Amino acid sequence: MSGLIARKAGMTQIFTEDGSALAVTVLNVETCKVIARRTSDKDGYDAIQVGYGTAKKAESRAVQGHYAKQGQEVMRSLKEFRIASDASYELGQELNSSLFAVGQKIDVAGTSKGHGFAGVMKRYDFAGGRATHGAEKVHRQMGSTGQCQWPGRVFPGKKMPGHYGNVRKTVQNLEIVRIDEDQNRILVKGAVPGAKNGLLELRPAVKGA
Repeated sequence: MSGLIARKAGMTQIFTEDGSALAVTVLNVETCKVIARRTSDKDGYDAIQVGYGTAKKAESRAVQGHYAKQGQEVMRSLKEFRIASDASYELGQELNSSLFAVGQKIDVAGTSKGHGFAGVMKRYDFAGGRATHGAEKVHRQMGSTGQCQWPGRVFPGKKMPGHYGNVRKTVQNLEIVRIDEDQNRILVKGAVPGAKNGLLELRPAVKGA
């Protein structure tokens, strides 16, 4: 099975038949079309390129040429999803929420919220320095970064202040609890990466059968 491109609408809660409340994320699946096909004979692997939404800006000539070569209109976003070699997908075929089923586990990938340059207390949940007993101007510092005479250097990977967030994240094994095919919406249990209105890639779970 391939995947879908959806937009994060936000979070809410629904109630099960036994009265339990579930925190869910609402994903809006808009226009998704198969733009191109990758085959193992020509490209070394089997996949489809899926376009999403309507283009809101003028794309480069290279991008326009890629769509024109496939006989498709330019779309807003383009993602690639692996498929089985015997899967049948046609160019221009529309994909919607019916691609998945209630109770199915999926992996959701997106770009996490950006927090800019952050210190170690916010970025890595460090405890920080003491608040009293003579502590001065060290309340939010990270403390020692290295050693003394040997080896006398800072090891690679040391947790330090830096850019926090705005990276690609994948949350695995999220369960689909409801699908609204009329509104083309998917409700998944739990949270997904990114801010509201962010684009997400939905794929069948690779670990949760």
